[in-house]
Amino acid sequence: MKPIDPQQALEAMWKLAPQYAQAKAHRMYLEEYRKTIKAQLMKACGLESIGAQEREAYADDAYEAHLEAIKTAVEDEETLRWRLIASQAAIDVWRSVEASNRNIDRATQ
Repeated sequence: MKPIDPQQALEAMWKLAPQYAQAKAHRMYLEEYRKTIKAQLMKACGLESIGAQEREAYADDAYEAHLEAIKTAVEDEETLRWRLIASQAAIDVWRSVEASNRNIDRATQ
């Protein structure tokens, strides 16, 4: 097992943070824009019944394509989130190892 470099983990977090923020903002935008697409599709279908309008909107290729975009955005966001979590965990492990090393040093003096 290679030694943990806390500086490298911090640098990774620093680099990933803006990417994660952008990915999260993009995902949230897509989720909210989904409502706009649905409303536009319901309006455009020309049916009177709200239920029929909704059915047509959900069945539309544009709506399905938008759901795929949301899926990709969530995957991107989660990948970055877990990389940040892994970097934080590496720092926590390093901190624990360092504390253990200090305890061993004190015990052997």
